[in-house]
Amino acid sequence: MASVDAAAALSPDRAWWLRVPAVLVSPRPVFFALRDDDPDDVAARSEPVLLLVLLAGMAAVLATPTAGALLDKQDYDALLVAVWAFVAGGLYGTVGYFLFGFALFFGARLLGSLGDFRRERQLVGFALAPLALSLLVLLPVRLALYGGDTFRASGPDEGSGETVLLVLQLAFVAWSLALLVLGVKVVHGWGWLRSLGAIAAGVALLGAIVGVFALV
Repeated sequence: MASVDAAAALSPDRAWWLRVPAVLVSPRPVFFALRDDDPDDVAARSEPVLLLVLLAGMAAVLATPTAGALLDKQDYDALLVAVWAFVAGGLYGTVGYFLFGFALFFGARLLGSLGDFRRERQLVGFALAPLALSLLVLLPVRLALYGGDTFRASGPDEGSGETVLLVLQLAFVAWSLALLVLGVKVVHGWGWLRSLGAIAAGVALLGAIVGVFALV
């Protein structure tokens, strides 16, 4: 992709902003660039990753049943829904970013990686790009079709139309998962099985943590 090729001639900050849309259409060069451990280049990734994490977190919380019933509460209006989405999305996105980043770091180390925690969580951040994109694509469609009923428990936003939107949301999630596998493969220079193994080990760690908390 031309924007990815041009990124090498730009400042690190501009180069990484160009890689945000590029990861959706030409992900391999973007993930390969994560191998660079120059301090300026590493620091330049922070703001693009922050944006992706925030948008992905908002997409995640707006897909929950809680968001679908916010306007049923008397003290909520459209502005407060927007504030709730921003704050809750930021919290969920940040927690998920560090949690899944650590899980991937654990899985990669278990399979022989020497990479640090920061690189693994930045890999997760860029893999979230499709989920972040889903907020910009699907939320306007929901609002155009259903208006305020998007945030009410009952109404015309139930039925086949909502099922189609749910399938599309899951497709964006699957896209992010596919990017995560590809990212692990490219960043570490591994085969598909080893990359999947690292992710599986990370998921197993998360499952164990959840199991411990459930027992407690």
